[in-house]
Amino acid sequence: MFERKVYKELLEWKKDYCPKYACLLEGARRVGKTTIALEFAKNEFETYILVDFATISKTVLAIFEDISNLDLFFLQLQAETGVTLIEGKSVIIFDEVQLYPKARQAIKYLVKDGRYAYIETGSLISIKKNVKDIVIPSEEHKIQVHPMDYEEFLWAIGGNVNILKQIAEKEIVVGESTNCKLMRDFRIYMAVGGMPQAVDTYIRENNFDAVDKVKREIISLYMDDLKKIDKSGRLSSIYKSIPSQLALGKKKFVITAATGKQKTSKDDERIFDLIDSKMVLPCYRVSNPNISLVQTMELGTYKLYASDIGLFTTLLFNDNENGREDIYRKLLSDSLPADLGYMYENVVAQILTMKGHDLYYHTWEKQGSSHYYEIDFLLTEKTKLVAIEVKSSSVRNHKSIDAFKDKYGKTVGKRYLFSQKDISNEGSLMFRPIYMLQFMNI
Repeated sequence: MFERKVYKELLEWKKDYCPKYACLLEGARRVGKTTIALEFAKNEFETYILVDFATISKTVLAIFEDISNLDLFFLQLQAETGVTLIEGKSVIIFDEVQLYPKARQAIKYLVKDGRYAYIETGSLISIKKNVKDIVIPSEEHKIQVHPMDYEEFLWAIGGNVNILKQIAEKEIVVGESTNCKLMRDFRIYMAVGGMPQAVDTYIRENNFDAVDKVKREIISLYMDDLKKIDKSGRLSSIYKSIPSQLALGKKKFVITAATGKQKTSKDDERIFDLIDSKMVLPCYRVSNPNISLVQTMELGTYKLYASDIGLFTTLLFNDNENGREDIYRKLLSDSLPADLGYMYENVVAQILTMKGHDLYYHTWEKQGSSHYYEIDFLLTEKTKLVAIEVKSSSVRNHKSIDAFKDKYGKTVGKRYLFSQKDISNEGSLMFRPIYMLQFMNI
């Protein structure tokens, strides 16, 4: 198993919340939830039982039909699995629990019983169709599981994380040659992404065609999931359109451009279902950054990013099946012909999300023009705004982030422009290479 940061969060749950709360590992399909839960169970408990509701037998499923007698329930579960549970020292894993909502509802009574610990894993877990007929337990400690971030990726491939941490901490100017090498390393992450299966394939085979095949299989799995939720196919179209929507440089995501059809009353519900699936990262426009970002966020005006940069890359080049290796080669050498600023936007969105930030952006009209200014991402630090602009290459044009400083004055704190260039400063505007964001205190 790869080293994952979420393991530390599980240790904190076991120390501070267990057994009064079950642990619910939430995340998209194939981000490693089951693997993490199993590894944790093996290392931190004396015995464990895995109940996989995707492959459960009818005999075991029947045990969950009536949990009124917990003594009988635990005896039957041990008999069917051949595992002896030890009070206070065993954990029961409910894998893919969204497939059997009654098991999730039972958590309330199992936790109250207190004999054992419980870990739930699930995808699409909060969608109404999966929980509408049950009482959602309040005795759940939720932990978000994301794809592997850049630091975890470097751990997996044996990269030198400490050097990057020192560069970020001391803000070292590394020089053109070293910076180009570090950016190329980062573009490998952009090509592979953080889905554990794709990372494992990259390590074992060192072949981008093989990696791309794995990612396409994951995307196909996502499409199947979305079609189960929405048989009209609109939800699948929305997901697949994420790269093209960003490429157009629009002020917001346009549903009709994604579906090719007139907007219906159900389309907004489809978007919320997609967000709940954890396959995408929503970034909401704020109308007035002078005050709390949450207070002026516009739920109907947003951009969507893919939750994994590797899947985004595969979606982006979905029509180039015969030239995948060439595309990856050009990506790594930074010689793709198109301006792929939106590709770097997506990876920044992913890193910020993994750092625990909600995503917001801001646009406003240029005076006397039909064009507009845009800040790609807005954060808050204490009482100040942090403005972030992302570019793929050239950093000479930064009118939006300069105009933002002029417009909002003293409420603006730090301003960053992330690109492929080395560290530099221009007044209060800080230029930083994108690979550094992972290791910065933002």
